[in-house]
Amino acid sequence: MDDGQPAQPSYKLNPEKTELLWSGSRYTLCKLGKEVVGQLSINLGTDTIKASGHIRLLGVIMSSDLSLEKHVSVVSAACFSHLRQIRRVRQSLDAESAATLVHAFVTSRVDYCNAVLDGSPKFTTDKLQRVMNSAARVVSNTRKFDSGLSRLLHDELHWLDVADRVFKHAVLVYICLHETAPLYMVESRTQTADVVSRQHLRSASRRKMIFPRYRLDSYGRRCFAVAVPSTWNLLPDSLRDSALTLSIFRRQLKTHFLRNIDETYLAIVLCATSRLLD
Repeated sequence: MDDGQPAQPSYKLNPEKTELLWSGSRYTLCKLGKEVVGQLSINLGTDTIKASGHIRLLGVIMSSDLSLEKHVSVVSAACFSHLRQIRRVRQSLDAESAATLVHAFVTSRVDYCNAVLDGSPKFTTDKLQRVMNSAARVVSNTRKFDSGLSRLLHDELHWLDVADRVFKHAVLVYICLHETAPLYMVESRTQTADVVSRQHLRSASRRKMIFPRYRLDSYGRRCFAVAVPSTWNLLPDSLRDSALTLSIFRRQLKTHFLRNIDETYLAIVLCATSRLLD
């Protein structure tokens, strides 16, 4: 205290840990040019922070075009490195010990902050799917080209594909509807039944959510306000039942995704068989 006035907090900037990201669409960045983007900077006190092509935020690497290709590549490289080390000692481990090591060093990295991958293109998530395929091979002690990979992943290990592992959005909506989430999250969701002009719609009785309109499919569809309600609206009515507890909801949600995978795989097999018969 000085003359009855509270002391101002003194914070010191660490230039080595401070990063600046100039983000935009790929078209906008290409229009500006790499040289112009590379020269952008911001002055914070006596320090000058230059723009970087990508930054690390809570362990997630964000690129200037808001893509996650760099992040997925880094995660994949780290996971494959751990898988190679586990493979070397696999003959000395039983299946349970191998699964524990894989969950500790591989699948935990794939699942970390994977909600940001919702809406990402397939060629991005396919890199992580190859990691999961290799991890399943290590746990089952099978080789790369052995048959039955889909059965191994879904029927024996009960693992979801990478694109389906992003089920956190549906869980977030559940806890928001039951008002067990933080207040800012509860207030951000809007049900169709809460809007007077839409209460006569069938979606109101089916506990569906309302999400704002968006322009760009590559960016707008991936934002939190759109991705979370969209995931919830795609669920069957039985999963949107308010009487379900959180544990039952999680269990039935995973069963729903696994059933969809089995139906898709069966449809592909039937299509291929019909072509061979023709």
